[in-house]
Amino acid sequence: MKVICAGLSKTGTKTLQAALKEIGYNVYDHLENCLYLNKEWTKIITEGGTTEDFRRMFENVDAVTDIPGCYFWDEIHKAFPEAKIILTMRDDEDTWARSMYNQVAAANNPQIQILYMLSPTLKQARAWSDKVVMAVFGTKLKESFFGPATFNMLLARMTYRRHNAHVLQNAPKDKLLIYNIKEGWEPLCKFLEVDVPSVPFPCKNVRGKVVEDFLKEDPLAIRAKKEMLVSITLLALLFSFGAYKFSRSWSSKWFFNTSSSVWHSFSSFRNKFC
Repeated sequence: MKVICAGLSKTGTKTLQAALKEIGYNVYDHLENCLYLNKEWTKIITEGGTTEDFRRMFENVDAVTDIPGCYFWDEIHKAFPEAKIILTMRDDEDTWARSMYNQVAAANNPQIQILYMLSPTLKQARAWSDKVVMAVFGTKLKESFFGPATFNMLLARMTYRRHNAHVLQNAPKDKLLIYNIKEGWEPLCKFLEVDVPSVPFPCKNVRGKVVEDFLKEDPLAIRAKKEMLVSITLLALLFSFGAYKFSRSWSSKWFFNTSSSVWHSFSSFRNKFC
């Protein structure tokens, strides 16, 4: 582990991830932690963890960004004391809160909701993310088909204040960079002691665009869409089979009732005139 990015979500974590990848680092963001370290993080959140747990989890990773890694920056640093720490921050708390609100609104996407219901993989990922968000912010993102998503911004703001204060007070000053992504390559590369890449500095997840990007190109979303098609096909087959059985049952019942009625009428006629 070379770099621990301690900035909370919506402080430029996706942009920083892209920048570190451009430099050549293997970066675990929120999604990678979910896909590859799901069980380990679940244990840490529900039962607790040790320094050895974090060392084992990130021994082959160069950098970690976003939740849950940023929230457990201190524990990860104990496992990798030589790692540098980057605290990404917005201009002020209100700017961060507006960005968080935009992310919440973007997440309330009907296509995402349908994928959650019909993709086992994405359903499991969502359950894990809900646990992580609750552990970090003390509240849960509530999405809805029929109204706006909700998120307790009071608790989120309090987490933002406490978290930043904790990093500023306790991170080793000689290993800490307080960074705003608006500053671009120069301070980041100087801190990491690497050459400035020849490409423009990345800009990711503007106004919650990460959800749109996820649906278009992320391997997890592609897998989820395939699972959704399988689920829809199975549901259609089950519905067709059920409809067929019902129609057969109804037809048989109608035939039986009609036959019985005819036979009853014939028997009455026969008994009356014979």
